Amino acid sequence: MSAGRFAYVSILFAAVIAGCGGNGLSPANGNAAARIARPASASSPSPIQHVIIMVQENRTFNDFFATFPGADGTVSAHVAADPKCNPPIQKGSISLREVNLVLDKDLDHRFSGYQTARDKGKMDGFDRVKFGNDLPECSYPYMYTNPSQIAPYWLMAQQYTLAEHMFTTQGSGSFTAHQDLIAGTTAIQPNRAMVDLPTCGGSSCVWGCDAPPRTHTHLITAKSQELNMRRFPGPYPCSNQFPVPYPTLRDLLDAAGVSWKYYVPPAKVTAGRLFSAYDAIATVRYGPEWTTNVISPETTIFSDIEYSQLANVSWVMPDMKNSDHPGQGTDNGPEWIASVVNAIGESPYWNSTAIVIVWDDWGGLYDNLPPPQLGFGGLGFRVPAIIVSPYARAGYISPTNYEFGSILKYVEGNWNLGTLGSSDERAASIIDCFDYLQAPITFQPITSSKGSSFFTREKPSYKPLDDD
Repeated sequence: MSAGRFAYVSILFAAVIAGCGGNGLSPANGNAAARIARPASASSPSPIQHVIIMVQENRTFNDFFATFPGADGTVSAHVAADPKCNPPIQKGSISLREVNLVLDKDLDHRFSGYQTARDKGKMDGFDRVKFGNDLPECSYPYMYTNPSQIAPYWLMAQQYTLAEHMFTTQGSGSFTAHQDLIAGTTAIQPNRAMVDLPTCGGSSCVWGCDAPPRTHTHLITAKSQELNMRRFPGPYPCSNQFPVPYPTLRDLLDAAGVSWKYYVPPAKVTAGRLFSAYDAIATVRYGPEWTTNVISPETTIFSDIEYSQLANVSWVMPDMKNSDHPGQGTDNGPEWIASVVNAIGESPYWNSTAIVIVWDDWGGLYDNLPPPQLGFGGLGFRVPAIIVSPYARAGYISPTNYEFGSILKYVEGNWNLGTLGSSDERAASIIDCFDYLQAPITFQPITSSKGSSFFTREKPSYKPLDDD
């Protein structure tokens, strides 16, 4: 792809400010600004030639790392009064319950639920968020996972780098989160961005360019005001219908000749298209890369590692059963992640690879740290992030404030790609999680009860990874 492809202007928005001083987050400036995706020549000054972004589902940082030594977690919380609960919840403090990894309920994590839980920064309204049956969630969100059930995550965090302040770009759900992980934004015009889920539902629903007719997106303003769908329906969820299509990291990678793949599980129900985030990007969906770069099943990554077919940049989505998503009855997420990390660690790729493990949204679970507010519904609550690499700072807990644009910024800097002009400009890169001058860490296999052979033999669930 030629650099001329980027002659179009990507209009981006309040809160987009170049630079990353201080804590790494810039305040919203309140004015729309024209931004151009600026490609540059590809040359990596670092030893990292492969970046793998592994995306898990619906957990907060505190849910997984509440008791991790030295981390910014807690086992107690502030709670707002809710007389509708049984027994009624009194205003004050509440102890978090230690629970199993597998949860029986899927909580509300739409933007409205996020606003209620955040409660203007007091972080005490999680009990007032409502289930789908319109009853309050009460004490249910106030929990954290038994560390023994996520031992592979803790082992990786202990051996490599744990990012304790990774915020989602938006306080919303998975559709927009996955767009943020490829584009750093869901803004489709100067004062409008997509939020929450497209309107269609059920087994015939697709969230992207394959959506049924009359599907619309919800919109939010730069001042985080959610617009009434009846008065202000958003565009069809395909980028060629957006007032201003936003560029994605794929555009910068293609322009510089840097290879990429997006691994996604197969799905018989069409809603599974949600987690081919590039299904919402018309240039990919209707071009040859839909079959050459969007790879299914996701376990193909094991053979690509074995046969030296790994791309420079990879996104990896799990099957529902391996995703950490609450309410599914099964969760092999820690073992799934460990199996891919072990495959890389025991291959020739180890010395040139960085694996970024991140969770896409908060899933309705409690977190204790108020997120900075930068407009368009974000930043959202913290999610876990672990950086695994021979050049990761061993045993380090990064206190830097990151967001999903921080991951994109690291990739851009690693290959001198230029910038998308979205949250990647304002965000602090995760580069401070690395030390390229240190002696490379010798890989030690992550102890896990399941290896790559389990996942390659496992029958796909054929379920959409998430519908919220």
